[in-house]
Amino acid sequence: MRIAVTGATGVLGGLVIDSLVEKGVAASDIVAVVRNEEKAADLKARGINLGVATFEDEAALTSALDGVERLVFISGSEVGQRVAQHTNVINAAKAAGVKLIAYTSLLNLETSELALAPEHAATEKLLAESGIDHALLRNGWYWENYATSIDAAKATGKFFGAAAGAKVSGAARKDFAEAAAVVITSENQAGKVYELAGRPALTYPEIGDGIGEVIGKPVEYVNLSVEEYQQALEQGGVPAEFAAILAGMDPIIAQGALYSESTDLQDLIGRPTTSVVEALS
Repeated sequence: MRIAVTGATGVLGGLVIDSLVEKGVAASDIVAVVRNEEKAADLKARGINLGVATFEDEAALTSALDGVERLVFISGSEVGQRVAQHTNVINAAKAAGVKLIAYTSLLNLETSELALAPEHAATEKLLAESGIDHALLRNGWYWENYATSIDAAKATGKFFGAAAGAKVSGAARKDFAEAAAVVITSENQAGKVYELAGRPALTYPEIGDGIGEVIGKPVEYVNLSVEEYQQALEQGGVPAEFAAILAGMDPIIAQGALYSESTDLQDLIGRPTTSVVEALS
């Protein structure tokens, strides 16, 4: 069984490949779909096949997926361009005869008001219309997303945000990667929808405590307005446009967008999810 992984030189994609190998999938049965062959030299050295294609090149994607039976489709990183890019991936998968796609979507997608949600919803619709069997991996928040707060916490003893009252069901990227590997190597996955959430959910003050444990000193959570938080992110080096997106998400996160009581993630990987301290360490 030949399995392909898109975004294979990204962190999540690389971890999916690692998990597949750990589960006994031969390197020769894995295709890493990558934009840049040079960046995938380590994968090639491990005996993993490379399919070189950008999400903009449907013909190259079709060639990369030739002979592939199952695809872990990791969503693109270019917010605002993903519907067109994902259309190309799905069309290519159909043309290449891919039998099963596992797509990394977004936790609580059906009710989510996060800015990331519309492109995921559009992709889920495209998959439904494609006729290809597929499973939806609705990933929750990566604990590693809070790594950008570590330097500020070291300097100030504070963790900033605009999501007072939020509970976040986060997990580590390796947890989501392992779940993807389980799904794509299992039978009877067509039509399955997995709400992938870590446990226990943490409040922002508790996340601050975790950051404090990582850096070895107390860290206090400070709740800001969206505007103040955006400014703090920009001062920390986050580009203005992305800072606006991040800050704007916090009030929605406070309403429960990243909280779930689902145990799908733990059930798939057969163990507790990774703690925020371990993930950030």
